[in-house]
Amino acid sequence: MASRGPEKDRPVLAGLLALVGVAVVIGLLGGLAVMVGVKAAGIGGSSSASDGSASPSTFNLPKPTDTGSSVPTPSDDPVDPSPSEESSAPAEPISLSVAQQSVSPMQQIDLTGTYQSGEGAVLQVQRFENGAWTDFPVTASVSGGTFGTYVQTGNIGPNRFRVVDSDSDAVSNEVTVTVG
Repeated sequence: MASRGPEKDRPVLAGLLALVGVAVVIGLLGGLAVMVGVKAAGIGGSSSASDGSASPSTFNLPKPTDTGSSVPTPSDDPVDPSPSEESSAPAEPISLSVAQQSVSPMQQIDLTGTYQSGEGAVLQVQRFENGAWTDFPVTASVSGGTFGTYVQTGNIGPNRFRVVDSDSDAVSNEVTVTVG
């Protein structure tokens, strides 16, 4: 039985050597595929579509020739004022409405509205108390130009609510709900 060969005596070692051999072949094929892909994309330094430089490179980024400034922030500044002027302009205000005119104490009061120029804004709900607007512990997010949330209060009598975009200081109309 000594003539069986080394594979029969050590099957685990033979399997391990076969796995290593397959891994090497797959690695070589993968590397070859990456090299062909790089050549086809023209990323390599020996590409005929190079920018004329004599030194080989592995990746070339386009030169920013269309801007007059080398610092990106000043070139962005002329673009930014018009959107911020739009968001602070009262051309598209926040419109707030309430589903209920009268509710019981701690009953849900549904607040909904539109804010077309406030996509992604977080609106703070405020209530008029003691002659001033105070933040109510509720916010609403604007998505698709609309928002919706609800409040609950045990404060008996007329309650005036509004929403404020604290980023742009835009304020909605106020709505009144009688609790009691």
